[in-house]
Amino acid sequence: MLDVSAKFDTRREAVAIARVRASAETLKLVAERRVPKGDLPSIAAAAGMLAAKRTADLIPHCHPVPLDGVDVRVEAGADAIEVRVRVVAVWKTGVEMEALTAAAVAALTVYDLLKFTKDDTLAVTAVRLEEKSGGYTDWKESGSGLRAGVVVVSTSTARGEREDRSGRAIRERLLREGLAVPEYRIIPDDQARIAEEVLELADTLKLDLVVTTGGTGLSPDAVTVAALEGRLERTAPGVAEAARAYGQRRTPFAMLSRLLAGVRGSTVVLALPGSTRGASESLDALLPGLLHAVPMLRRKGHPPGGPVKPGG
Repeated sequence: MLDVSAKFDTRREAVAIARVRASAETLKLVAERRVPKGDLPSIAAAAGMLAAKRTADLIPHCHPVPLDGVDVRVEAGADAIEVRVRVVAVWKTGVEMEALTAAAVAALTVYDLLKFTKDDTLAVTAVRLEEKSGGYTDWKESGSGLRAGVVVVSTSTARGEREDRSGRAIRERLLREGLAVPEYRIIPDDQARIAEEVLELADTLKLDLVVTTGGTGLSPDAVTVAALEGRLERTAPGVAEAARAYGQRRTPFAMLSRLLAGVRGSTVVLALPGSTRGASESLDALLPGLLHAVPMLRRKGHPPGGPVKPGG
């Protein structure tokens, strides 16, 4: 299976449909509850729910997903029996396969219950994904057209005694998200210098995003937060909370970070840990949601939500 440990939980939903074609005589038996093996809609629905919960046991690359809801509806129509499945979970991966597996198994159960009829038209004619929602792309904000600056705060790195890794990792990640990163600076752990650099990037260059790395721990030399606290017009405590909560599930040291986020003018300012892992995991937690702060600052509101069609 693919490693999805870097992903964050979102509410995932998928709807799948299956159809079982049958003759008018067979459909009449279903409608009149005269199927010998029992109540067809109830049995097929139960089979579909069981299948949704066992999808990972049947399809090798599917992750075991803790499902929060499975709804299976089986109804006889004019020329076929339709199975409609809705699956919901708050998890790292989508539930398309759970919905499709449930629909397929429910349809096969319908076929099994009706094979006694010797109906030559009996056939499972379709199993398809109707809609899905909640994945990364549903929430992704485009970084295209946005400009960012990265400031590495480390005295040893500024002296050339230590190689920068966290700043480069942040820069590469922002580039992958579509942002331009015209400014990349390395400065010592000096409170006045940190404030000076960040204010220049925000006030003079008017970048959309400024990310610092380093100086957010409990060391007496960690002065990044002190340098920025009084210079942010509005703080965003939820950003720091989200990063720490995400990190704490991966390392017991995340709670020690004094990660800070806020706004100065039209610039989002984010102070991340100095370790490469801490900085990278923080961005895993905060992207793509962090980029939504930019259109909010520009009064562009929220993007339209709702389910998307397969492939959308």
